[in-house]
Amino acid sequence: MIEVNNETDASVDEVEFAELARYVLAQMHVADGAELAIMFVDEEAMEQLHVQWMDEPGPTDVLSFPMDELRPGTPDEPTPAGLLGDIVVCPSVAQRQAAAAGHSAEEEMLLLTTHGILHLLGYDHVEPEEEKEMFALQRNLLLTFLASR
Repeated sequence: MIEVNNETDASVDEVEFAELARYVLAQMHVADGAELAIMFVDEEAMEQLHVQWMDEPGPTDVLSFPMDELRPGTPDEPTPAGLLGDIVVCPSVAQRQAAAAGHSAEEEMLLLTTHGILHLLGYDHVEPEEEKEMFALQRNLLLTFLASR
């Protein structure tokens, strides 16, 4: 079950984000029925979460809160359904990043959501090799999702 909640004034196509999440989870061989919540919040709420959980000041673009520590499966052995976790995205931060990167805020939020799902599945980007793997995977997932629409 994928739940998308927009708690901001920003325009967010909640159906599209649910479709993206379903697509990414299917590509990562996570069984249907995995629970995921995607929330869009304002900068004040994001800053509170950022300070509380990361001990860092100011709002950030995306935070992931894994629950059952599910990992990607394989075509023969999909990850069993469980509580994947929560992703929190800040549209106003995404808007600024999108402007700097030269693409739309929607594309930036789709990228951040994909990034957040990969974090929930255990991917990280602390080490250069991890970053290379994770960023290549998120780019491929997002481009194939967009091409499939």
